[in-house]
Amino acid sequence: MAAVVCALWLWPAPPAASAAEPPDVFSRFTAHISRQIQSDKLSFIEAEACTHWFYRQQRKPKPRPQAQGVAWPARPALGGLVDDTECATRYPGGLDAAREGFSRAQGLLSLSLTFYEFALVADRDDDDQYSAAELRDIMDSFGLSFDSAGPSAGHAKLLNTKFDALRETLGLDRLMESMGALYEKGYRLSSRDQAALSRFSR
Repeated sequence: MAAVVCALWLWPAPPAASAAEPPDVFSRFTAHISRQIQSDKLSFIEAEACTHWFYRQQRKPKPRPQAQGVAWPARPALGGLVDDTECATRYPGGLDAAREGFSRAQGLLSLSLTFYEFALVADRDDDDQYSAAELRDIMDSFGLSFDSAGPSAGHAKLLNTKFDALRETLGLDRLMESMGALYEKGYRLSSRDQAALSRFSR
């Protein structure tokens, strides 16, 4: 498998949403993605742990699967994130089912991380807000209608729903098309964006 850049238990949490829902689209969109990344990280670790458990049951050498784009350091104990005895219940289909679960968890984590990158790139001037022009370009990249007079909550809901829908179908190719549309308009991953992404892999 190809290699997703992350040391899951070393990652600090992405910026969390405040108790009161942020008023702007950028904050709502990135907070929604960030919450999903945290969930995806746990699912990834649990699926990997069960895959290893089934391999041990079959007395096979322990594999070192890698997620796309991720470089793995030496791993500490899983710390009770998953009880090995639960694996047979979670994956009644055995090793094959666990490997399928691992593969899907890997794909979902990769998609969520790439969406977070997209959200940062779309903030062209790095002011942690989407201007009307930036928001129009984002919506256009997904084929969504943009109403300049519409409330920010409505635009955020549309983007969050698009994120959820593409996760459901593992639509990484569609996401990359949208990223490409922004790049064609001159958007780029800035050094500030890169620093924000790097905080995930410390």
